Amino acid sequence: MSQTSFFPPHKIIGVAVIWNAQEQILIDRRRPEGAMGGLWEFPGGKIEPGETIQECIQREISEELGIIIEVGKHLITIDHSYIDLRVTLTVHHCRHLTGVPQPLESDEIRWVTLEQLEQFSFPKANIQIIAALKQSKETKDFIF
Repeated sequence: MSQTSFFPPHKIIGVAVIWNAQEQILIDRRRPEGAMGGLWEFPGGKIEPGETIQECIQREISEELGIIIEVGKHLITIDHSYIDLRVTLTVHHCRHLTGVPQPLESDEIRWVTLEQLEQFSFPKANIQIIAALKQSKETKDFIF
C-alpha cells in the first residue's frame, strides 16, 4: 500500500497596509464568488517571476485599486496553510500618494482606523497582520 502526499499550492503574496494622511488604513472586501469570498483583506497579490516584493505590491495596488503608493517598511512575513492552499504573505507599510481608490477587483473598499479593524471579518492569516500593526503602533515602530 502506498501513501500519497498532498502538498497544497504555495503562493507568495505581497501585501500592502496602505495609510492615508489621516492615519487610516485601506481595506477591501473580496468578491463573494471567489476563495474566501466576502471577507475583508489588506490588498495585494501574487509575485510575478523576476519581480521584487515592492514591485509586486506597487503593481497589484495599481491594478486592483487604481492608485499610486509608496512602499515603506516591512511589517511582517506570515506563512499560513489553509486546507487547499499555503500562502506566504510579505506585508509592508505603504503610503497613499495619488489617485482615488476604486474597487476594481473587489466588492468594496473602506478607509478605517487601526481600532476599527476588529469590526471586520478577515481571513485567518490576516489576523496576524492586525496584531503586528497594533504592536508596531505601541512601540512607535510605525509606517516609514
